[in-house]
Amino acid sequence: MRFPPLVCGRMVKRYKRFLVDVDLFGEIVTAHCPNSGSMRNCIEEGGRVWLSKSDSPRRKLAYTLEMHEVGGVRILLNTQRPNAIITEGLSLGCFEPLAMYRDLRREVPYGDHSRVDVLLTGDGLPDCYVEIKSATMGVGDEVTRFPDAVTERGTKHLMELARRAEAGDRAVLLFAASREDSRVVALAQSIDPRYAEALIEARSRGVEVYAVLIELSETEARMGQAIPFSADL
Repeated sequence: MRFPPLVCGRMVKRYKRFLVDVDLFGEIVTAHCPNSGSMRNCIEEGGRVWLSKSDSPRRKLAYTLEMHEVGGVRILLNTQRPNAIITEGLSLGCFEPLAMYRDLRREVPYGDHSRVDVLLTGDGLPDCYVEIKSATMGVGDEVTRFPDAVTERGTKHLMELARRAEAGDRAVLLFAASREDSRVVALAQSIDPRYAEALIEARSRGVEVYAVLIELSETEARMGQAIPFSADL
């Protein structure tokens, strides 16, 4: 997925969760931060950031935070991007465990008033429900953890997936490791123990759990190689 043209600046601060001030080397602008998480270990005052800009007159803020560099590591912080990146990769057959599927739909209603990120179908294959989660919280040793805040919605999605697996469909939780130094994705059990318990239960009920690296540059992002997921680290 190619980014729109990005503008580079320096992080000043994040506040009110969805706002960041950025120094565009002489001009301070306020940008929308499309990330509702805590963004732990993802914000560094003075660090390089990349913003996209919209010319739409309907927008209150022209700029949107896309990436931030912390300790020399680029992190994709726009949580709207990973779904598009993973969906593109799946449609191109870039992820071997799901490469046999030919048809893909997004945001399909299922379960209890939920929508699955991706529904994969194919002749002679069980329907495959895919939930995508962006993991950004680096904790050292190239480990990226999820979640970085309590996520009741994420727990609900796990139970929805478990029910689909028990009904005979395939159910997949796919973590998008959205920072360049990721070598493994692991649970942040201390942040949301209920989510961690729900994930372990969902796996026992047939939910498949995978992780892939998101490869980043200043012009594009794409699905990279599969990396391990661990519930034990």
